Amino acid sequence: PRRSRGSLCPMTTPAATPAIQAVQCFGRKKTAVAVAYCKKGKGILKLNGSPIELVQPELLRYKVFEPVLLLGPERFSQVDIRIRCKGGGYTSQIYAIRQAIAKSLVAYYQKFIDEASKKEIRDLLISFDRALLVADPRRCEPKKFGGRGARARFQKSYR
Repeated sequence: PRRSRGSLCPMTTPAATPAIQAVQCFGRKKTAVAVAYCKKGKGILKLNGSPIELVQPELLRYKVFEPVLLLGPERFSQVDIRIRCKGGGYTSQIYAIRQAIAKSLVAYYQKFIDEASKKEIRDLLISFDRALLVADPRRCEPKKFGGRGARARFQKSYR
């Protein structure tokens, strides 16, 4: 006789674990994509596993820190943000990272804190630089036949 699958062994239910307060957001620039995982924590900012203070090149380090410097470290003190970044060149990666940080913090505040503080953060970021929250749609135009590049054509000779 066939037994129902449920009666073979009683199902053990795991202890109810509290849901992790986390959001995942991405930032994009050209072909670079940065994914930021923002969760409740103690203010850690990591990029590909290493501290964000070690971002190379140094000239663009301030670009990554713009969201932190704008909003103040107290807004980042109760969240941990881990960022993975790939694709593109180093400048577009930096712009993708800063966008991912800003977007993830706004999403975290909207989901787990309150709408008023989220709106305040969003307005601050947009008034400084819209690229912190809105992706730049420009892409590289593909090369066409009959020329060296996307628009340039080969020279035409008459004789």
